[in-house]
Amino acid sequence: MNKPNILLITIDDLGWKDLSCYGSDFYETPVIDQLAADGLKFSNAYASCPVCSPTRASIMSGKYPARVGVTQWIGGHAVGKLKDVPYFNTLPMNEIALPAALKKASYQTWHVGKWHLGEYPANPLTHGFDVNIGGCGWGCPHEGYFSPYNMPELANGPKGEYLTDRITAEAVNLIKNRDQKQPFFLNLSHYAVHTPIEAPTDLIKKYEQKAARMGLDKMKTFEEGEHFACLHKKDERIKRRLIQSDTAYAAMLENLDMNIGKVLETLSREGLEKNTIILFTSDNGGLSTAEGSPTCNLPLSEGKGWMYEGGTRVCQLIKWPGKIKAGTTTAVPVTSTDFYPTFLELAGLPLMPDQHADGTSLLPLFKENGRLAREDIYWHYPHYSNQGGAPAASIRSGTWKLIKFFEDNHLELYNLAEDIEEKVNLAEKKKEITAELHQKLTSWQREVEALIPGPNKNYQFQTALDSRTDPPEV
Repeated sequence: MNKPNILLITIDDLGWKDLSCYGSDFYETPVIDQLAADGLKFSNAYASCPVCSPTRASIMSGKYPARVGVTQWIGGHAVGKLKDVPYFNTLPMNEIALPAALKKASYQTWHVGKWHLGEYPANPLTHGFDVNIGGCGWGCPHEGYFSPYNMPELANGPKGEYLTDRITAEAVNLIKNRDQKQPFFLNLSHYAVHTPIEAPTDLIKKYEQKAARMGLDKMKTFEEGEHFACLHKKDERIKRRLIQSDTAYAAMLENLDMNIGKVLETLSREGLEKNTIILFTSDNGGLSTAEGSPTCNLPLSEGKGWMYEGGTRVCQLIKWPGKIKAGTTTAVPVTSTDFYPTFLELAGLPLMPDQHADGTSLLPLFKENGRLAREDIYWHYPHYSNQGGAPAASIRSGTWKLIKFFEDNHLELYNLAEDIEEKVNLAEKKKEITAELHQKLTSWQREVEALIPGPNKNYQFQTALDSRTDPPEV
């Protein structure tokens, strides 16, 4: 049999409940819903970090962010009660990135869209991609979604061209003009639905009308919360979205859905559908507590930038006609590091356990009632986020999840099977489980040489200085 083509679709900031097939009753995503109906849907899929660059580094390396050394979105820096810790601001050049590994099986390797893992010499081309379109050090379109983008690695289109449309057109063109003698790996990484929240006007009007019909415009939309823990936003309050009702965000998502449909239609027209495996995922949870808070992840707690479920649990789908039974679902917990060994196996390549040290192949889950040998999944995010999250680490073991917050080292324990909202902290009630998971987490942190933030000795001084309105006396 010919090696399968591999299409990895990564959406930026897509929340766990942002698809109709995951429970949204406001957003419309018929193409992606059909992808779920045609393949395998994951109910416990996780990004390996609640922000983007670390997750993307884990996909490319097969390693947890703490092990690969990219633990914060590249360019991010913040302090609070704790100092920040250093991190690599590129995907390290000593990593054998996923496309470089796949080239050993004669794969054509294409990157289209967001990279955010460094500029040259750590760009997509130097990490094994044959083609790079739009992949640079940017984490979002700095000048908006409408051309002129003035973006590195992407020529401006006609004035007013929409970025998601353009990225899709570039991906379609690569598929149509491929070398038909070789399989391909297409890393299709949309900038949508990251801020700025911008969409075609006609779609926005559609959702304004829908929101009015549903009465969403009359419902309480936000709840103002506590002040941010990071100093640079200490005078701002967290703004939690309570319902999915942002019309521009909904329009952005429908446009994205339509564009994914264009790629799938191209695969079908080119006769590639049956021999292409499609993996659809997100790089972190939905943005729900800051920066406009355009989506809501409820019943999951919080969102992007937080160690709670809303920050790390994501939509994930896999379709492979004839190999994966349509309409199946798995509750087995999986994470971003698993893509690397999965794609190696699909390509007929030997596994590289030293490289994808933290990944487990998903192939056993392609069969009904499949299981993975791995029990635990880990996270380490030792930074303050722009969305309100404070430095923390966590472990999921079975249905149990433990979070350790570094500011005061307090522990929170949740049974996700009974408390998906993470409302009832069982750390004191279930002391044996708390101690066991804490020990596992601590041992893992030592193994990967995870950096722990220390106290910020200038915190009180900085807080007082920042709050002054009069010049200091001399």
